[in-house]
Amino acid sequence: MNNPTAAMLVIGDEILSGRTRDANMHYLAGELTKHGIDLKEVRVISDDATAIIASTRALASHYDHVFTSGGIGPTHDDITADCIAAAFDTPISIRDDARALLQAHYDRANVELNDARLRMARIPDGASLIDNPISTAPGFTLCNVHVMAGVPAIFQAMVASLLPQLTGGAPLLSQTVRAMIGEGVIAEPLGQLAAAFPNLSFGSYPFQQDGVFGTNIVIRGVDASHLDAAAKDLSTLVKDLTT
Repeated sequence: MNNPTAAMLVIGDEILSGRTRDANMHYLAGELTKHGIDLKEVRVISDDATAIIASTRALASHYDHVFTSGGIGPTHDDITADCIAAAFDTPISIRDDARALLQAHYDRANVELNDARLRMARIPDGASLIDNPISTAPGFTLCNVHVMAGVPAIFQAMVASLLPQLTGGAPLLSQTVRAMIGEGVIAEPLGQLAAAFPNLSFGSYPFQQDGVFGTNIVIRGVDASHLDAAAKDLSTLVKDLTT
């Protein structure tokens, strides 16, 4: 059985402008790999309602899971929750359970739950909440779309809350063989080796060290025995090409 598939939708003008460096995609990819969910696509889009709605619909119809980051805060440009609701033609309003979480959080801090902060309690009808142990304001899951904050620490905490609830498959394993030869030398025999292991993927990543070209070859798959066999054959291939 194939692993579940996923896409990520990174939302925010600050990412596209270069003002903020996105760390959430790297983190999510690693966590999904360990959980046996295959991340197949990542899109980065602006804080534009039309783009968010269209991208959500496209990705949700094509993948088992869609993970979003960004745009669920208290300011006027935090429009992700409304757009996800619109993508599924679902009403959205302040929900009692989300409001209660925020009220308790701000009461403990002796801070007013004003209208701006109350925006973070707006949840689409029928969505389930994603726990936020850092700043309390919840994310949510609507259908197969998981909506989370953009702040990396909060995003990571939400992913940790969410993933145990999702059914995964076989974790993706990998091995790397480092070869001090260029891609042009190893390309043809590597292609032949890859054809002999159709259930594995082979990626080559060139580098230069002290003026010498080399290639890191990464083998990925879910079967450890096949991975070991391929890595052994690859090591032999590299040795033959360098002696």
